[in-house]
Order: sequence, then structure tokens, then C-alpha cells
Amino acid sequence: MTKQRWILLAEDNAKDADLTMRALSANQSPSEVVLANDGAEALDCLYRRGAFQARDDDPPAVVLLDLKMPKVDGLEVLRQIKNDVVLKNIPVVIFTSSRERIDLARTYQLGANAYVVKPLGFQEFVSALTDVKKFWLIINEPPPVDLIKVADMPVQPSTPQLADAA
Repeated sequence: MTKQRWILLAEDNAKDADLTMRALSANQSPSEVVLANDGAEALDCLYRRGAFQARDDDPPAVVLLDLKMPKVDGLEVLRQIKNDVVLKNIPVVIFTSSRERIDLARTYQLGANAYVVKPLGFQEFVSALTDVKKFWLIINEPPPVDLIKVADMPVQPSTPQLADAA
């Protein structure tokens, strides 16, 4: 039996979190959504600390990450995820209201997999999240968790062999 994949939602705005949770549970196969109310909670969830110690050790299928959060902001959460050997392969989708070009540039520099600006209209909001969920939970093929450490080993670059000039 296949384990159900889950989503980590890091969102400090209660209204946005509620709307996002409802949108993620509508119209598609159910998946567990774990809500972290700030960046510190998101990291605790990923590292299985504090209230998240009993969480299964399977990584989330995707992290939906807001940028402007208390305690630890989204950029720092992203930085820690992408600098961690165990966590760096987890897809991170920035889901924010920020349209600032600097935020867009910084998140991609830090390794974000996608950047989605929260739509203002309800239907557009639901549609965007439905598409994100469908892609990361159904269409995308994640790397095998048990092989990530093996695949993370340094690879010797191959040097092209030049044909003998005769």
C-alpha cells in the first residue's frame, strides 16, 4: 500500500491559511496538510522537533511557503531547507502576496522550485492551489527518499576524450 503524501503549509495569516486548507482539500483526492503558523514551526515540522516529534519521517511532497512570517521568515526557512543534505530535495513553492522583484530573485537564488503570487479572487485562488497540488502530488515524480544520500555523493566530472589527431 502506498503511503499518502502530505503537504506542509507555512502561513501565518489565519484567513489565508484557512482558505488554503479548504482549497487544498477541495475537488481532488485528499491529502494531509500540516499547518505551520510561522517559520520556526515549519522548521520544527521538517526536523521533527517539539510538537512534531511524532510525525512520520517521510518528507512532505511539497512545502507551500509564505515569505513574510514571524520568528523565522520564509527566506530563512528556504535557505535552511536547501542547505540541508536531507531536506534539500523537498520541493518548495513560494506562495505569497509579494510581487516584489527582489523577493522573486532571492527565492530562486536560494533554490525555490516555484513562485506563486496569491490570486485575489476566490476561484483563481482555488484554481492555483488545485494546480499546484496536482503537479506536486500527482504529476511530479519525486526522488526516492532512500536513495537521496547515495545520490548526494560527489560525482567526478567526466572529461571528454579527444580523438587522436592523425
